[in-house]
Amino acid sequence: MRYIPNATPDEQAAMLASMGVSSIAELFRGIPEKLRLQRPLNLPPMASEAELMQLMEALAGQNRLPRHSFLGAGVYDHVRPLIIDTLVSRSEFYTSYTPYQPEINQGTLQAIFEYQTFICQLTGMEVSNASMYDGATALAEALLMATRLTNRYRAVLSEGIHPEYRAVCETYARRAGIELVLAPLSEAGTTEPVETLVNDATACVAVQSPNFFGCIEDIAPMAATAQKHKALTVVTVAEAMSLGLLVAPGTVGADIVVGEGQSFGIPPSFGGPHLGFFATHERFARQMPGRLIGQAYDAEGRRGFVITLATREQHIRREKATSNICSNEGLCALVASIFLATVGRRGLQELAQRNFQKAAYLKGVLTTVPGITLTYRAPVFNEFVIRTPLPAAQLVETLLEDGILAGLPLSRYFPERTHELLVCATENTSRAAMDAFAARLAQVCGG
Repeated sequence: MRYIPNATPDEQAAMLASMGVSSIAELFRGIPEKLRLQRPLNLPPMASEAELMQLMEALAGQNRLPRHSFLGAGVYDHVRPLIIDTLVSRSEFYTSYTPYQPEINQGTLQAIFEYQTFICQLTGMEVSNASMYDGATALAEALLMATRLTNRYRAVLSEGIHPEYRAVCETYARRAGIELVLAPLSEAGTTEPVETLVNDATACVAVQSPNFFGCIEDIAPMAATAQKHKALTVVTVAEAMSLGLLVAPGTVGADIVVGEGQSFGIPPSFGGPHLGFFATHERFARQMPGRLIGQAYDAEGRRGFVITLATREQHIRREKATSNICSNEGLCALVASIFLATVGRRGLQELAQRNFQKAAYLKGVLTTVPGITLTYRAPVFNEFVIRTPLPAAQLVETLLEDGILAGLPLSRYFPERTHELLVCATENTSRAAMDAFAARLAQVCGG
């Protein structure tokens, strides 16, 4: 009974006696009377395991599961090779937390090291950390890093950045004393030139590509403007699959590349847990948040892996810490590593190409529907915005009754944009599903 907390009444009495008290109430006498709950918890009657399973199945049965989904907006439905779940289910992986002891954590450390290598190859940067919470916090940490490197407290953010990413940045900036300046979008859907917004007090220019509306940004001109004022260029990527097709941000002037790695084998899972990635130049490594796993060699020349750099408050003095991020999302990073190793360079390119092609087909069939037009004309990756003759939220509810999740009404983030819908197609979206979507949309809008 030593490790079973559900003690018998006699055992409870013995424990209380050993502490010199006669009751549970006396044990808690240090808690003021007014703060104690004087009644039983408001819980339903106790249920057996079988009864509880029946209840949970009944609740799950109320979920509305669409047959076809065209929802993206930062979380994407991609292929997941079966090997992923087989490997991450090994106990040495799913029970590990932080590999503080390299002697017994070589497998985990090597997996994270390989993850960092993949991220560097995809982003065109020199060093990557051992992952972060998600894309939004990775971007916010990038802004903080830019202020440390430049000793400036002004950041220019594109309006094309995901609204939730911007909200997280606003929370960080408010406490850090950082001024945020928004760069508007052009009629094409990409960020307007930032020359008039960037000055010698600017720490960084931040842009998302593909942006929240699906449009692919031209990073090089913004990077050139930032460099002219000795500011940094931060690029965030909410749809990591695009890195298999688009030019690596590091090759066109980015100084910090961050983003969300959910597309690399991690299921949507109602919004998490996901995977933030963070990469930069080697000269900035000591200002990078999180951990950096490196390889070393012992006295006999055998290769090993260790936590090389961890500039966070659990390892160094608080005033010198780069952030208070405590978890490296190691299991999610492992999933991404397995995914990337499984599909390979050519496979990732093919998947990205299929996303691009599927979106092009979806755009073509939707724009044949009377009353449906495109909001932006810039090139897109796998999602885009359409204008609808009826309120977009109404269309989503109507089509959901037919098992079609039509996308994201932009009114969720922009109340004035009631007749615009963000739709997405990935390699998992069939041609038949897209045709059915267009046909049903034509019926609803025509009726």
